[in-house]
Amino acid sequence: MSSSKNKPEVPIRERYLLNYYEAAAYFGIGINRLRELCRDPACSFVVTTGEKKTMVIRPKLEEYIAEHRYI
Repeated sequence: MSSSKNKPEVPIRERYLLNYYEAAAYFGIGINRLRELCRDPACSFVVTTGEKKTMVIRPKLEEYIAEHRYI
């Protein structure tokens, strides 16, 4: 039996961390624009897990979008 079948499926709207593709789809932002925003050193809604995996903190990106008229 595969271990992935034992994992609970959590809807994107309930996840705290999203990968770039999930965040782009959820917020309707282009993947390249999202990556550009995340590269900013002052960005508070991105976290790196491990050496290469970058995740977006969904609630913080929601706050960022609510505060800015243009992204």
